[in-house]
Amino acid sequence: MHTLPGNDHSAAVNVLFSLAGLCAVVVVFADLLSRLPQRRRITAFGGNGPFAFPPGFFWGAATSDHQIERAQNDDWTAFERRAHREGKQDRRADGNVSPGHIAGFGSVPAEWIDRKTDFDAHYASDLAACKAMGHNAHRFSISWARLFPRPGMSEADPAGVAFYAAIFDELDNNGLQPFVTLFHFASPQWLWEAPDAAGKRGLEREDAVDAFAVFTRAVVKNFGPRIKYWCTLNEPMVWAYLGYLDGVFPPGEKRPGGPKDVFDVVVQLLRMHAVAWQEIKSVDGTAQVGIAHHIRHFIPWRKWWPLDGLTALLVDQAFMLDFTDAIDTGTLSGTLTGRSLSIPGLAGTADYIGLNYYGRFYVKAELPGKFSIIKHDENEPGEEKNDLGWAIDETSFTPELVRFHRRYRKPLYILENGIADNHDDDVRRQGFIVRHARAMWQAIEEGADVRGFFFWSLLDNFEWSEGFDPRFGLLKVDYKNGGARTPRPSVEVYRQIASANAIPVSLWARHRRR
Repeated sequence: MHTLPGNDHSAAVNVLFSLAGLCAVVVVFADLLSRLPQRRRITAFGGNGPFAFPPGFFWGAATSDHQIERAQNDDWTAFERRAHREGKQDRRADGNVSPGHIAGFGSVPAEWIDRKTDFDAHYASDLAACKAMGHNAHRFSISWARLFPRPGMSEADPAGVAFYAAIFDELDNNGLQPFVTLFHFASPQWLWEAPDAAGKRGLEREDAVDAFAVFTRAVVKNFGPRIKYWCTLNEPMVWAYLGYLDGVFPPGEKRPGGPKDVFDVVVQLLRMHAVAWQEIKSVDGTAQVGIAHHIRHFIPWRKWWPLDGLTALLVDQAFMLDFTDAIDTGTLSGTLTGRSLSIPGLAGTADYIGLNYYGRFYVKAELPGKFSIIKHDENEPGEEKNDLGWAIDETSFTPELVRFHRRYRKPLYILENGIADNHDDDVRRQGFIVRHARAMWQAIEEGADVRGFFFWSLLDNFEWSEGFDPRFGLLKVDYKNGGARTPRPSVEVYRQIASANAIPVSLWARHRRR
């Protein structure tokens, strides 16, 4: 029988295998490309309205203790006073604030740092304003340092308890459902003043989780019957990355190992969440407990460069999904770290997912293995930006809500959504509110179980490393005049939506994209 020579036969087989391998690579690569984030064109939502929301929907505004209350003995107060004393207010070449600095602090009086918006003197009228705006809920945080200003305390400070009891009374008087946050970036300064046996400070200390449990227990003991909705942590990934990678939050570190060096910080935050969950649920099994998670639409800077798309995909997973996946499964798998750790008592510790959404960021890959974040693209059709240069993108709000609903199958609450707009007529803010409400309505139509919306913010406030310049408030604050409040025109826009539990036809006609 005649056969092909052995070497010719082998060559043919090798060619076939090579072609098959190449095809497989092409298929895998094509599949990967199909899953990479894409630039969504800013588009106009259709319909004339009214767009009605489900019965019982929560409408409110959000605040945080450190940003509006008088200064307490926490790490941020120490950080601000040092920056003010040393005149640190510089920005980097990329437009972001330099580590250890706070924008605009060279011209800020010291009393602003200690008074903030002086919510302590205005809380009754501020919460009455919420009622007048048609709100039925209010998100705020309780200062850990106000209740536990000194180390070694086992019971909360009576003055701090009395302060928040008065706030709860005003919430009751105005028919506002409390959504209470336990950790909104600031922690007691005494945690940072002395290292533990391992040399750790702040929330990395071995006893920090136990201290947070004591704080949570005190809040449950004093206010638990008045709270149904709890938020254990606000934007944990923002806090970890800005404090330990970018260095613009306390403790102001830029760890050389990148995300790998922040893994243990994230683990500690997850442990804090888990212990707070246990403290709350041990007293009230019907309480609704979750976190406020910062989400963005991360997209490639260069449409034609796959590496930008792949990097955007990794950033999306690491920043947006790793933390909530860990709460769901009990295991933190750090996408950019190569590390994984199971955390006892963590799995399933979320009754809802709280989302803070502000728009899109662009991801630009930079070899070797690094990337940069770009806030907006001047050449992107239809893209707007706020006063901080953040790109506004209500088009992506809908699919992000649908994605989180499908991934976790839990109720969603929008715990922050807002815009920095310093103009007294705040036309951008009015359109922002209406169009994001419309995008949220669209997500509900597509099956997302969204149950509430909290605008950021009720008041202009101290915006962390950005200082007092950004104005996010429905109510304008005059810092030079004792914190006097002035309603902006957006107050009436939001009032119409909240009061009607719908976007009225006339409002949509005025503010929709053309």
